[in-house]
Amino acid sequence: MNNSQKNENIEDNGSITTKRDGISIETITVIGQVEGHYLLPENQKSTKYEHLIPLIVEAEQNEEITGVLVILNTVGGDVEAGLALAEMIAGMSKPTVSLVVGGGHSIGVPLAVSAKRSFIVPSATMTVHPVRITGLVVGAPQTYTYFEKMQERITDFITNHSNCQKEKFDSLLKGSFDMATDQGTILDGKQAVDIGLIDEVGGLNEALRCLNEMIEQDK
Repeated sequence: MNNSQKNENIEDNGSITTKRDGISIETITVIGQVEGHYLLPENQKSTKYEHLIPLIVEAEQNEEITGVLVILNTVGGDVEAGLALAEMIAGMSKPTVSLVVGGGHSIGVPLAVSAKRSFIVPSATMTVHPVRITGLVVGAPQTYTYFEKMQERITDFITNHSNCQKEKFDSLLKGSFDMATDQGTILDGKQAVDIGLIDEVGGLNEALRCLNEMIEQDK
């Protein structure tokens, strides 16, 4: 891949492939808001899930790529799109590591735990809150049942791919002290690790070292 192709990938898809000592790592970024079935305004930073899905498939199938690093700084976004991406990453057979910098909020939480090993920098934060929606909502029991089932799917994914117990995660969802106009809990890097949501506190160096070790073990 030449420099112009690399620059196009970074601009269009937020991805880049780097090679060193026989190890080829695909770096994928989830930045801003995860865009789903509806286009976001042009002035809003977003990650389009239809761009990332082919990248994940290509990384899984490409024999030259030996591991994947997922870097997150996201406010969250479309629930189904974010969960779809998380399931795709979790379903990879190759070594995967995630790194939360800045923030891994809302649907960014399942994305952060979807990798085989997860890291978060000390200054980053993660917001855990119940599923919510803006716009027209039908005030019927079925609507609330839908929200409840969606939250169950998210909670199950997170607790199945992290060391955070379901009871603890449910208590974070119901927190009432961190946000003035919403339920939920805001965690800093150390707190996210202490409850088992993220594996380790660390930055780029630690995340890459872990991924390289996983790749060497996978050979």
